[in-house]
Amino acid sequence: MKNFLLTGGAGFIGSHVAHMLIDNGHKVTIIDNLITGSKKIIPRKAKLIQCDISNKKKITKIISSNNFDIVMHFAGLTKVDESIKFPKKYDDYNFKRAKIFIQTCFENNLKKIIFSSTASVYGNPKGKKVSENDKLKPMNPYAKSKLKLEKFIIKRSKEDNIKYIILRYFNVAGADQKKRSGMIAKASTNLIKVICEVATGKREKFIINGNNFNTKDGTTIRDFIHVSDLAEIHNLSAKYLIKTKRSQIFNCGYGKGFSIMDVINNMNIILKNKLTFSIGKPRKKDIYFSVANTRKFNRYFKWKPKYNNLQFILKTALNWEKKQR
Repeated sequence: MKNFLLTGGAGFIGSHVAHMLIDNGHKVTIIDNLITGSKKIIPRKAKLIQCDISNKKKITKIISSNNFDIVMHFAGLTKVDESIKFPKKYDDYNFKRAKIFIQTCFENNLKKIIFSSTASVYGNPKGKKVSENDKLKPMNPYAKSKLKLEKFIIKRSKEDNIKYIILRYFNVAGADQKKRSGMIAKASTNLIKVICEVATGKREKFIINGNNFNTKDGTTIRDFIHVSDLAEIHNLSAKYLIKTKRSQIFNCGYGKGFSIMDVINNMNIILKNKLTFSIGKPRKKDIYFSVANTRKFNRYFKWKPKYNNLQFILKTALNWEKKQR
């Protein structure tokens, strides 16, 4: 049994990882300010401490009174459109406050960290799959804040005995099969959540942001990964980091892209009905193609995902959305 500290463990991804760790017999402590997270989706066996990650005094007390093996940092803001409107807010939450937290961990001898980053750090790959060693060209404040924290962690690792795994998420979706957790964000911009809200009558329709991109049907293409498979990636990464003490960066996706129309058509099959949508203007600095090259992670772990199926992703997300009525 290992002892894990999770920030943002009351959020979508963090709560799924917490459930998986506890299912595997580990001990989990969650730090979350509950501004966007919810107590309802965290495991009963997890210890929740309501606290902001920038509260250095309280974080120091938490770490010093527990013998944590590893920290997983999920806390942060995630909406690209919002980051464009409020860039300073995203720099504050995703970089400055996170930097204080991570520095506090390092100062208190908690020196193994898994950081949830984003594929957005690659910018616009212009139709090709991206690898971990490709150039990083973030196009929005959200991606820039994540990359700044990546660079801080890497820099500190060279100055001290700090080991890290940086996980660059592609498009995370779906929900826990047992309906213990799912996406709870209000006014979400997550494509699959929005579609599920339309399917359950919580939204009248949704808008496709542009249909004139250089893709097979003119809509943007994304690499959707089921959140439970992503949780397993965290589990494997933690085992690797604890055992080898070697730092790594990994893409987190399936390496297969689906367009927005692919998602709509698959949801229509599930619903045996047609969703209502309209075509709007492309979003500012939108990336039209974002798909992972997953060879590095597969080479290290010989990993086979359990839920690599778009309809399964949609069904679990839809079942969760129905439960929230």
